Amino acid sequence: MTKTSHRIWKYGDNINTDVIFPGKYTYTISQDPAQLARHALEDLDPHFASQARTGDVIVAGRNFGNGSSREQAVTCLLAAGLRAVIAHSFARIYYRNALNTGLLAIECPA
Repeated sequence: MTKTSHRIWKYGDNINTDVIFPGKYTYTISQDPAQLARHALEDLDPHFASQARTGDVIVAGRNFGNGSSREQAVTCLLAAGLRAVIAHSFARIYYRNALNTGLLAIECPA
């Protein structure tokens, strides 16, 4: 049996797309996954980008991904190695972007 270890990153309610991927980078950096990953959640958790590992998961509260429709808010998490976000609820546009790009977005209201 192979043992693996992954982190669960716990955040609260209303984590918006500007927090997930700061808007100031939307048009100033390339769409290179490594560059996107470098800025994932940097305003909320400055250590996230350097400590996230492939297979990690975010657990969050209500309305994850609200705000502007910014695909980078999904792709930066994928590029950082995340495979899923489990939240009480998701903003509709973020949820669709997650499904379209392959990030598991799991609603768990309990």
